[in-house]
Amino acid sequence: MPKEHVTLACTTCRHRNYHTTKNPKNARGKLEFTKYCKWCRKHTPHKEA
Repeated sequence: MPKEHVTLACTTCRHRNYHTTKNPKNARGKLEFTKYCKWCRKHTPHKEA
C-alpha cells in the first residue's frame, strides 16, 4: 500500500502550512503535530486537513 500525501493545517488560524506523507496501514487516525505557524508566530498544534 503506497504512502498518502497529507496537508497539515494550524488548529488556531486554519492556514495549511505543511505537507507530509503517512502510511495508512500504520497511522489509522488523523496526524497531529506541534509545528511553527508563521501567521500565529508561535508553535501550535497542526492536524491533518
